[in-house]
Order: sequence, then C-alpha cells, then structure tokens
Amino acid sequence: MKLLYVTDLHGSVWKYDKLFELAKKHKADAVINGGDMLPKGGDLHKIQLEFITTYLPNHFEQFNNVGVHYLCCLGNDDLAIYDDLFSQLISKYPFVQNIAQKKVQIFSWEFIGFNFVVDYPFRLKDRCRVDTKEYVFEGQFGTGLLSQKQGFKEIENWLIYAHSLPTIEDELEKLAMPKKMKKAIYVIHMPPSRLGLDKCSNGSQVGSKAIYNFLKKNQPLLSLHGHIHESPVMTNVWMNMLKKTVCVQPGQRTELTYVTIELDTMKIERHKI
Repeated sequence: MKLLYVTDLHGSVWKYDKLFELAKKHKADAVINGGDMLPKGGDLHKIQLEFITTYLPNHFEQFNNVGVHYLCCLGNDDLAIYDDLFSQLISKYPFVQNIAQKKVQIFSWEFIGFNFVVDYPFRLKDRCRVDTKEYVFEGQFGTGLLSQKQGFKEIENWLIYAHSLPTIEDELEKLAMPKKMKKAIYVIHMPPSRLGLDKCSNGSQVGSKAIYNFLKKNQPLLSLHGHIHESPVMTNVWMNMLKKTVCVQPGQRTELTYVTIELDTMKIERHKI
C-alpha cells in the first residue's frame, strides 16, 4: 500500500490543488492530511467556514470519485466549533475519513489519528492539553480562548482551566488500540520529544514527552507528525527511529513538502515543490 502524507497546509489553495495530481503521479492508495487544514489569519470564523463549505467539497470529491482513500483531521489552528460541520461534510464521501481520535482500517493496515497538542503560548486553546501531570507551562501571550459560534470564550486563568482537562497522556490512553502494532500507523499532529522533530525557530524544543513514551511503549510500525513547520530546517531531521517505530515529520514552509511511503517495503521519500 502506498501513502502520500502531507500536513499543515493551512488552507493554501495552490498546495491543496496539487495533491490530487501528486496522488495520481505517485499512484497513491491513500492520502493522509495530518492537521491544520484550514486557513489562518484575519476573521478565523469566516474564512474557515468558507473553506469548509466552498473549497473542501470539490477537493474531497476528486479523491472519492477515483477511489483514493483520504484520511484527515483538523489541527490546533482549526476552530473546534466547526468539528461537527467538518465531520458532516466528510460523511458524504465514502473514501474520506476523519481520523481525529479514531481508528480506520484500510486493507490490512490500521490508521489511528490524534489531534490534541501540548499547550503553547498562543491564545487559541481548542485542542491544547497539559502534556503530563508534571508539565511546566510556557509564558502565555494572554488569556486563553476557546472558539464559540459567535466568537471566542475567554478563559482568564488558563493554567487552572488546563489542569482540569485530561492530559495528553490521558487522551492517548483513550485511543482505540490496533489489532497488530506492526500494521499500525499513528497520525499524531504533535511531534514527540527527543527525536529532533520538534525544534522551533527560536531554538526551543517543544515535543511531547507523553507521545514519546506512548510510541516507545507500544511500538507501532509508523507515526506521522507535523505542527512545528520549521523543525526539519532547524535540525536537518525529518525522520527518526524510536526503537522499531519510524517517526516522520516532513515540515511545511513556503514550498509544498510531502512524503511518500511504501508500507510493504517502508521506502520513505520526502519531496518538495
């Protein structure tokens, strides 16, 4: 089975327009879009609603019509208020699946998605969680914000509120387990710590200890990550091993960056356009 993996497109139409052409070129059986799918900047409610209702239907239909599987999930910059609308749209296309906190089987392979991220300084907190119970917060850029239909709900004491939520560690334990870890592919928007897949432009390394520990313990075949767009540029590492698990973080900058994966042979190549 051949995969085309891409992440952090943030509503870039020209990058989205390329995906169908690239899926045909590489003869992909499935495309995986790993999170932060919607535009950012400006009036988020308006531009993300428009992208879901006006652009994504035709995009998904292309893949559905030719029988190419399309697995995807929203990310930390995508407003959670639109999760139901996003799922309703996807339900119209048999070959398109929302894998956020879900397990999907294609042929003999099992794909499991996870789109919560470790808390960060930025104010939008829809998918933010404390990493582990020992997590130390970074300095915040203001009060926390949670998306609502008519704007945002302000959380004045985000640190206390965040500790009332399940941790990343807790959320990972809730995931459905695959039948065979050797046939499992985890699509986890947040990168693990310690592997060089999580370095920001300011030099800080922000990967998740909980995700690292989860992958180390369970040893799936493959884990696919994103979130920190610039990390491969900062570390010159876009793929690493965690014992027997192959961990991939292609990054995403001004060019279109994606990865092709032959699951049967584990031939993995990174491409830029």
